[in-house]
Amino acid sequence: MKIYDTKTAPTPRRVRIFLAEKNIDMEYVQVDITKGENLSKTMREKNPIGKVPILELDDGTCISESDAICTYFEAIQPEPSLMGETPLEKATIAMWQRQVEFCLFMQVGMCFQHSTGHFKDRMTPVPEYGKEAGINASKFLSVLEKRLANHAFIAHDKFSIADITALCAIDFARVVDIRLGDNHVNLKRWYADVSARPSAKA
Repeated sequence: MKIYDTKTAPTPRRVRIFLAEKNIDMEYVQVDITKGENLSKTMREKNPIGKVPILELDDGTCISESDAICTYFEAIQPEPSLMGETPLEKATIAMWQRQVEFCLFMQVGMCFQHSTGHFKDRMTPVPEYGKEAGINASKFLSVLEKRLANHAFIAHDKFSIADITALCAIDFARVVDIRLGDNHVNLKRWYADVSARPSAKA
């Protein structure tokens, strides 16, 4: 199997960190999204919406969406668990993963796309939307700051996929000048801890 990946993009990085945590070796095929290689006929046959990452199994089956790819690997290699073991753990991690994805990760992505015009050759940037998305992302950092006042990790008492998504979002947010501030004491402690994990270099 192999994964179609873009080393500089935050979404594929989520999968790379997830697999690194599970110590799963993988062949990565680099796709240049800046040049639009992800929009080619060949790539659209693997994922009709032309996004990476894409997991291609040995029989040619393709799975796109980072969360879906991670779910697949969690099922075939449950340990170490990154999506929960008990029903309550699974639900709690899924809840925080969804909130981090919608309220932080996607907001940072929309801020980047609409503020910088990086993909203006294939979309119509709306600068006002980009600005609002950046504000929304910054606001959610306060939610995480409060959560991490009493928790070592975002969703559970151990590292999970929610932490991976938040780490990738916060790292990429620097591109649009969204950064942790002096008021983010708990977030900075958490950020230092998760950034020190070997998987963060994936």
